Amino acid sequence: QVQLVESGGGLVQAGGSLRLSCAASGRTFSSYAMAWFRQAPGKEREFVAAISGLGGRIYYADSVKGRFTVSRDNAKNTVYVQMNSLKPEDTAVYYCAASIGGWATRVRNDYDYWGQGTQVTVSS
Repeated sequence: QVQLVESGGGLVQAGGSLRLSCAASGRTFSSYAMAWFRQAPGKEREFVAAISGLGGRIYYADSVKGRFTVSRDNAKNTVYVQMNSLKPEDTAVYYCAASIGGWATRVRNDYDYWGQGTQVTVSS
């Protein structure tokens, strides 16, 4: 069982920045592909960014490319997403997800474990 705990959400003005963190349990964190998804009210959960176990493969949704940066620190069992130039349409609950021994993908069903989510609200 892998537990994921997100933190770092909050309220920010448009154009501002936030950094989300996701701390994971488990002894083999470096073998987990990690991803961030988000879900706005009334919408389906959508892919934001993914990173492979050793960080060699990184993928972004087109909507965040150039503004968000995903990274990980395997010594701390933590994955991050730095979010810059935030827009009101980035408002959502952000979830981190882990794929045990899997590839980093954009597909929600490829991920085995999910955090509880953290709210990000961007005001205009």
